[in-house]
Amino acid sequence: MIDVIWLGVTILAAIVEAAVPALVSIWFVPGGLLALVASLAGGSLALQVVLFFLGSAAALALTRPLARRLQRPGPTSTNADRVIGATAVVTEAVDNLQGAGRVSVMGNSWAARSERAGETIPTGETVTVVRIEGVKLIVARP
Repeated sequence: MIDVIWLGVTILAAIVEAAVPALVSIWFVPGGLLALVASLAGGSLALQVVLFFLGSAAALALTRPLARRLQRPGPTSTNADRVIGATAVVTEAVDNLQGAGRVSVMGNSWAARSERAGETIPTGETVTVVRIEGVKLIVARP
């Protein structure tokens, strides 16, 4: 009967791991398999429990550093970065004092501000995108 319990623990750990997006139970699968093998070989319950914990702990110790490194969030690159350095056309006068201005770059319209504090850039002028701040492009005259 204990064989069925170890098999159930192993299968349950694998199902939980498959259902949850984070690594939470995969380490119990090797421990459950070791305990199942010990049970099938006629090992005592104490040996089975010790093998379960040792196998699970060993799997955790060997794979956790790798799992943490793979799950570490890195910077998310977006296509918006490609507009930096691109040439844009001012479609609405850029005026930092009024908080107004729009430019068209790569077929998209963006809110824009001038890189220079008091500068106003009239409609129709060509500018270069210097950087992105939030949802606004910071532009400068070439």
